Amino acid sequence: MKRIAAVITLLIVTVGTLFFAYESQSEEQRDGFTAYRLIAHAMGSIRDQPYTNAYEAMIANYEKGTRVFEIDFMLTSDRVAVARHEWTANMSKLLGQEEELPEDKQAGALTHDEFMNTPILGIYQPMDADGIINVLSQYPDMYIVTDTKEQKDEDIQQVLSSLVNAAKKKDPSVLSRIVVQIYNEPMLETVKEIYAFPSIIYTLYATQDTEAQVVDFVENNDIDAVTMPEYKVNQNFVAKLKKAGAVTYVHTINDTDQVANYEKWGVYGVYSDVLTEEELDQMNTRFAWKP
Repeated sequence: MKRIAAVITLLIVTVGTLFFAYESQSEEQRDGFTAYRLIAHAMGSIRDQPYTNAYEAMIANYEKGTRVFEIDFMLTSDRVAVARHEWTANMSKLLGQEEELPEDKQAGALTHDEFMNTPILGIYQPMDADGIINVLSQYPDMYIVTDTKEQKDEDIQQVLSSLVNAAKKKDPSVLSRIVVQIYNEPMLETVKEIYAFPSIIYTLYATQDTEAQVVDFVENNDIDAVTMPEYKVNQNFVAKLKKAGAVTYVHTINDTDQVANYEKWGVYGVYSDVLTEEELDQMNTRFAWKP
């Protein structure tokens, strides 16, 4: 019996130590957007519909506890920055705009007026740079992550300039809560020409750089975070990025079991269509050991 009792005691101590180490790691103090492990992809889904980038999706997911919102940005035909994933017929169909738009308008860039006056799924409000800045001003603990879908440097700069100009007119303080996502090393300089945004995420889905090149770039440029698709994740790479000073996110993950698996590899957080910050917090405490 003494031997059994000793084994049980050892198991309890071991499990307690493991959970203490896990909790210590998860509760590491972070500032800014990296205080949060969940980034809502395209503002997060609303009524199971992803990719809306709609006002109502942003507010609904905020009310569920999410604080960081990735937003897709495109330019309208009259070069206004708006929240839209792409100008394609498939996207118009996904957003339920086929009956709202004439056929020749479904597969190309709309004007700003056309975009703002074409509801998403018949009921949700599209957003432009001004509207997004207004929301940021109203919610002082909210952050946005830019996903500029434009490819040309001048178009990327136009998107970012629209956000900067809108913020300077409405509330310059929100500029500290705009996190710019870059897709390659040269883009960092393109961004800096517009504004010295304090936070940068390097997304890896489009780069051909090696892991060593990414780590060096992160370390030499004080990059806050790196996000990558699942096929680029490995434990060694994540550890090197952490040592270089960046937290790691994976996209797009919609299942808590997958989140848990990536956490075992040292991944800090995820982009998700449907998960919320509160769900990730609850997941962390489900198996918390209590003495």
